[in-house]
Amino acid sequence: MVIVNFLNNLMWSYILIVVLIGAGLFFSIKTGFVQLSFFKEMFRILGDRATVSSNGKRGLSSFQAFCISAASRVGTGNIAGVATAIATGGPGAVFWMWLIAFLGAGSSFVESTLAQIYKVKDRDGYRGGPAYYMEKGLNNRFMGIIFAIIITFCFGLIFNSVQSNTISLAFTEAFGVSRTVMGIILAILTAIVIFGGVKRIARFSQVVVPIMALIYLVIALFVVITNITEVPTVFSLIIKNAFGIEEMVGGGIGAAIMMGIKRGLFSNEAGMGSAPNAAATASVSHPVKQGLIQTLGVFVDTILICSATAFMILLSDNFMSGQTGIQLTQTALSEHLGAWATIFVAIAIFLFAFSSVIGNYYYGETNIEFIKENKSAVFIYRLAVVAMVFYGSIVDLDVVWSLADLFMGVMALINILAIVLLGHIAFKALTDYKGQRNQGKDPVFYKDSIPGLKGIESWEERKEAKQ
Repeated sequence: MVIVNFLNNLMWSYILIVVLIGAGLFFSIKTGFVQLSFFKEMFRILGDRATVSSNGKRGLSSFQAFCISAASRVGTGNIAGVATAIATGGPGAVFWMWLIAFLGAGSSFVESTLAQIYKVKDRDGYRGGPAYYMEKGLNNRFMGIIFAIIITFCFGLIFNSVQSNTISLAFTEAFGVSRTVMGIILAILTAIVIFGGVKRIARFSQVVVPIMALIYLVIALFVVITNITEVPTVFSLIIKNAFGIEEMVGGGIGAAIMMGIKRGLFSNEAGMGSAPNAAATASVSHPVKQGLIQTLGVFVDTILICSATAFMILLSDNFMSGQTGIQLTQTALSEHLGAWATIFVAIAIFLFAFSSVIGNYYYGETNIEFIKENKSAVFIYRLAVVAMVFYGSIVDLDVVWSLADLFMGVMALINILAIVLLGHIAFKALTDYKGQRNQGKDPVFYKDSIPGLKGIESWEERKEAKQ
């Protein structure tokens, strides 16, 4: 454990801060700050229908793929993670969370566009992600296998135990339910969904994610409106604390930066290499469409939902009471809305975190299939996920949180190296997309849209090129 903590401190205090901000800034500049210049376009294409593949099957739509990735993004990090960041790093952590989301949106665009370009066909439609573009784009299968192993272990097992732990703590706090009973219930529900395949995952996410996010945001908006005169003070507190002008926790500005970036990345996953696995499942006419959709997902996750939690906590009187995690959020909301809010937060965290369990599971499955398509391996993995969901519900997860942070950091470093090396392809795809849009067309991508592109399996050649 001492070694894990040492490596975490080294990685998050020095290496990842430079890498994440540097990569995000690089991609943002190279794409002309796509997260701003194409913001309206993101909403326009959100309603696009899935295209029909050559075998006559209609795959997942942009919105369904968006919901799978949002199901993983929107979870414990948005409610418990934000509270932990504020308790440990002070209100200034919120500013650094915003910054990593804004810059990380550029990284998210590149990784998700690449996932679309290098996706492959499977029985459900398409699959892909960092492991696939490492093999096909960089011609480095070994790198892809290492990434696939890490993301399967990190998301499918460790992160899922973190999610179930938060659910069980919230229900014990609100209803006095035994954590063992909650573990059994969660394990059964998880098994029902994940044994149904990716289409069931998509249908579940498509229904649950928008509803739960909307209700949570409405509650947050009510809290902000009823405390509107205090909002300028909260903004001032966040900015002052972010730059060490008004320190509120030990470690000052360093703690604010580290906790803001660490919990921001855990929540929005920008550049980590997780969301591209969901982005690859979409049947779209052009890879850039899904790159833009996933960029929007970063904003929804951090700028909207994480900020909602932050403001509810910072508008309360006891945000530096010593509480942390889900209990701090429950206490803050109870102060604003009454005792019933503890129950609301428990239900919200159940929906947020359980949808994350499902999204995280899918990331592991698609990467196991990258290593080797083996039904027995996938079956064993599903059993392991169900077991970890139960295990996470009943144990103290301090060690698991530390391991999650470490593996999350390693994943991000490997993925960012890959997307920096392949970034020029995503930039050319964006240029192709802009060119077609400027001509008033609905952009369509072909194998030869980018000259010299290799390793492409799921995009057709131009019809005129066949003649």
